[in-house]
Amino acid sequence: MSDNLRRVIKDGLWDHNVVLSQMLALCPAMAVTTSGSNGLGMGLATTAVLVAANVLVSMIRHTVSSQVRIPVFVVLIATLVSVVDMAMNAWLHDLYKVLGLFIALIVVNCAILGRAEAFAVKSGVLAAAVDGLAMGLGFTGALTLIGLIRELLGAGTLFAQASNLLGPAFAFLEVKIPNYGGALLMILPPGAFAVLGFLLAGKRLLERSLQARAGRVAGAAAGVTA
Repeated sequence: MSDNLRRVIKDGLWDHNVVLSQMLALCPAMAVTTSGSNGLGMGLATTAVLVAANVLVSMIRHTVSSQVRIPVFVVLIATLVSVVDMAMNAWLHDLYKVLGLFIALIVVNCAILGRAEAFAVKSGVLAAAVDGLAMGLGFTGALTLIGLIRELLGAGTLFAQASNLLGPAFAFLEVKIPNYGGALLMILPPGAFAVLGFLLAGKRLLERSLQARAGRVAGAAAGVTA
């Protein structure tokens, strides 16, 4: 794998994470993450749209003029979201009912149009696909983590009803803590904002710690060479 693709993957998963770095798509991040299963399902649906949109935009980038490319991209993304919406309604109906309107609102997710305009339209198909996958998985990871924390503290479960929402193959993820009543606040909207705030703070602290360690290592190496 080339260094450029490694950089694209690192950007999507960590450095430019849609939720934890760019602070985009906070509406679904706050609204649907009452459980890990919901966050995982929403993240995977968005990832599918991201990858497909990036690939298609990269393929048509030389045939669409700059004057009309934004409307073309919006129509393309809306078409893909409609396909995902119908597919989830057909094969993941229970999850479809839980996520409801937020599946259709993937159309207005700034991250999807943003990646199409900022990356896919300037890159080859492979790089665009990797970027869409990395950004989507970073988004999925953030939503799933928020959902798991809220679910664990609020209900004492992990991936509750995963077998019903995502399919029988996900039944092994279901965990329930016995004799735990839960904290209702974490399931309510204020709990989502609190969890997001702590995750943002934790990410910033970790990044500062890593930067300081890298600086000490570089300083020590410079001293040795001197």
